[in-house]
Amino acid sequence: MADEQEKTEEATAKKIEDARNKGNVPKSQDMSGFVTLLVGCVALIALMGFMGDRVMNLYLYYQDIIGTPLTRELFFKIVIHSVLQCLLILLPLLICVMIAGIIANVMQFGFIFTTEPLTPNFSKLDPIKGLANLFSLKKAVETVKIVVKVSAIFGCAFYVFLQFITELPYTMFYTMFDQLVWLRNKMFILAGIMLLLFMLIAIADIFIVRYQYFKGLRMSKQEVKDEYKQMDGDPRVKGRIRQLQMQAAKKRMMQNIPAADAIITNPTHYAVAIRYDKDKESAPVVLAKGVDHLALRIRQIGIEHGVQIVENPPLARELYRLCDVDDQIPATLFKAVAEVLTFVYLGNKTKFAKRLNG
Repeated sequence: MADEQEKTEEATAKKIEDARNKGNVPKSQDMSGFVTLLVGCVALIALMGFMGDRVMNLYLYYQDIIGTPLTRELFFKIVIHSVLQCLLILLPLLICVMIAGIIANVMQFGFIFTTEPLTPNFSKLDPIKGLANLFSLKKAVETVKIVVKVSAIFGCAFYVFLQFITELPYTMFYTMFDQLVWLRNKMFILAGIMLLLFMLIAIADIFIVRYQYFKGLRMSKQEVKDEYKQMDGDPRVKGRIRQLQMQAAKKRMMQNIPAADAIITNPTHYAVAIRYDKDKESAPVVLAKGVDHLALRIRQIGIEHGVQIVENPPLARELYRLCDVDDQIPATLFKAVAEVLTFVYLGNKTKFAKRLNG
């Protein structure tokens, strides 16, 4: 009994789907942050010229109004112009970062929309549960992860920064422009190293998050049994299973039509495709059957693949009524079907020869 209560079984597809519908998905904050930071850096470099021009225009605007008496109207005009220019400068970068944040989440667990996380859950206000969660193993792991990440990032950044400091005495002999170029290059190097470090941390975090997520969804043997019982008794699940089975059977039936020897029709309301291989079957077999629209589709596929269409309304109705797909025809219809197949084989000497030779 104790073994059945231990959560040793992997989560079922239904358990995972239910968790997803509630907004419970494996999400790595580090991966989201890395993708957003990477796109932000690339966008900043790409927009640097545009942003520089906007800043220069704003500077020239301020320079043009120097000496102009400051009135209330001018003050509001300056404020509005400054705000609009700042928005124009920052908006493209903000849009890129916003799109990157959405992509970073969607690429981890796909698109999902649910209001479940927004539903008030007053059980979370329980102070006892709050203390238990505060000192839980999950919180301890998160704390260790944060300490390791911060230590690695600051340690690496400090080491690289120390290497740059050793070059500072030589920059005294550079021109102002060369000093700015040196500073820019070092900033790019530092940013590249930081991004690489963030990427490694994000990849590791994805594996940790997904492991913890699926471990948290594990089920006991009893839970698995109860779920299967519930699914087995659910009319919607049964209906869905039957629908999928019917679709699969119909698809397989349509794929078998090109192998038929003949299609016996009503001519429009019924259609039954039959095949006879004396080496494999003791009697002709029904490969497909249908009425109305499905019958027309069987005829179309048969015509497309050169299958002989034979109009015999009484035989078509009897075959449809007495036989299911993959069934051999009953002995009472042997003579009628044999006449049809003889007619078909005589009309197709090549096929007849193949049948005789096995």
